[in-house]
Amino acid sequence: MPGRSKSSPRSCSPHEPKPGKLEIHHERHPMARILITGSSDGLGLGAAELLAHQHHYVVLHARNEARAADARAALPEAAGVVVGDLTTIAGMRQVAEAANVMGRFDAVVHNAAVGSSEARRTVTSDGLSHVFAINVLAPYLLTAGMEMPSRLVYLSSGMHRGGNPRLDDLQWEHRRWNGSQAYSDSKLFVAVLAAAVARHRPDVLSNAVDPGWVATKMGGPGAPDDLSLGSATQAWLAVSDDAEALVSGAFFYHQRLCEPHVSAHDRRLQDDLLAVCSGICGVTLPSTAQGD
Repeated sequence: MPGRSKSSPRSCSPHEPKPGKLEIHHERHPMARILITGSSDGLGLGAAELLAHQHHYVVLHARNEARAADARAALPEAAGVVVGDLTTIAGMRQVAEAANVMGRFDAVVHNAAVGSSEARRTVTSDGLSHVFAINVLAPYLLTAGMEMPSRLVYLSSGMHRGGNPRLDDLQWEHRRWNGSQAYSDSKLFVAVLAAAVARHRPDVLSNAVDPGWVATKMGGPGAPDDLSLGSATQAWLAVSDDAEALVSGAFFYHQRLCEPHVSAHDRRLQDDLLAVCSGICGVTLPSTAQGD
């Protein structure tokens, strides 16, 4: 059974001194099958490159065929590209179904996201906030709708610590829009989701990652953190046999355990978030926990 996180994580900040260069150990181990969402560029592509160069079976994801072509060109070693627009429930289901056709994955890295720069509230065709749909509902539906892997990695953010854990206005219908706050809220809910999955699926290693403020399209060219470090933790958690990576329900920053927002540990909030997501998309996360 996977180990729970038992050490004493400290509160990490993207603005702390950087650790030394991180390495993904190249010990000989069986090739893993890994799906990475939002991997046509940025952090997702960076993690895919690390894993593909270790000869793992890596499947990319892109929102449309044009982006899929870009992804194939960027990483010819990839085993394939799953296409689907995660702004819609139909697109999320399309990705889950296409992934299931390919067979069970050993790890899924939920990397796809939109940032904090949306100047106004954008509503999807399902009537959902664009930020909520991609950042929260998509990883939930893919987790619940795909054959369960052995490891799940969810991309959160240091900004999750400024998130509001209330669930009464997830779609920003009753508040004045604030793109930065909506993003922070969504990344808090990602941390909550990762912890909820860890609790309900003790047979799975489920963890959340703060990749740091890195120079992607989302982070902007002036971001101070090292892009390669942002991708390394995702790849490490997906395949490493290091004892530090074989935990569940944890939050990491650059391969270090960190203490997330206190609400991430709130079991009632975890269950309420799962119920809300299930109610929206009609897919329920299967639980294997006993007496929880």
